[in-house]
Amino acid sequence: MGREVGTHSAHRAAGDRLPGGPARPVHGRVRHLAVCFLNRLPEALLLDALGTLVALEPPAPRLRRALSSGFGISVSESDAKRAIAAEIAYYRSHLDEGRDEATLAGLRRACAQAMGGALPSEARERLDPEACVSLLLRSLEFSAFEDVRPSLRDLRDRGLRLVVVSNWDVSLTDVLRRLDLTCLLDGVVTSAGAGARKPEAAIFKRALHLAHAAPSRAAHVGDSLVEDVEGARGAGIEAILLRRDGSSGPPGVKTIPSLADLPAAIEDQPPVAEP
Repeated sequence: MGREVGTHSAHRAAGDRLPGGPARPVHGRVRHLAVCFLNRLPEALLLDALGTLVALEPPAPRLRRALSSGFGISVSESDAKRAIAAEIAYYRSHLDEGRDEATLAGLRRACAQAMGGALPSEARERLDPEACVSLLLRSLEFSAFEDVRPSLRDLRDRGLRLVVVSNWDVSLTDVLRRLDLTCLLDGVVTSAGAGARKPEAAIFKRALHLAHAAPSRAAHVGDSLVEDVEGARGAGIEAILLRRDGSSGPPGVKTIPSLADLPAAIEDQPPVAEP
């Protein structure tokens, strides 16, 4: 899991023709290109994960429940939020260390230590490192936004290859699998696996390679102006900003309130100069 994962790309890039088998003139790669050309859609769509495809359920209430049910420990809401904030801060600085199963386990231990260290002293004294890891994992629960599955199905029906590009450790593929999303994707690229974070161009180029698409034939959607919009544009990719609260984006930035609006947003997109 230390590398990006392709789920359908190999078969779709090769078309429907198997070695030694007859050609199928209106299927596979030829049909894909025809659909994209006629609809003036890109060949590939890159997607951010957190805030775009998935949401993190409020972790502080889950931490409080886990402490109470598992250890009989009661902490205030503010104490729980402080502990979660400490964990998130550590994770954001070190997430790329989770490159495989072993390093992911080490990252989780370190994150759990940061979380546990921010709890009140009476709670810390009753929790060993293994208990803190268990509490951390019980506190983190992800869900897919309601518009995700129908939108991904629609985009696939239109012939687009879909690849997730996210600043995340290698566990992202497992998260997406538990949410039944991997079957709708052609690949997943994490910063931990790619060795580069958004907004760096390298992670977008890795995703383009996985999607078998040139920058000018791809688009990217995400909820961060810096990581997603500036990052994609820096790699020569058309960028779309997702604002789920319905607010407007900055001038010159194509902005949508829902993934259901993606097809209209990427039709007739202007060409982007490749870097």
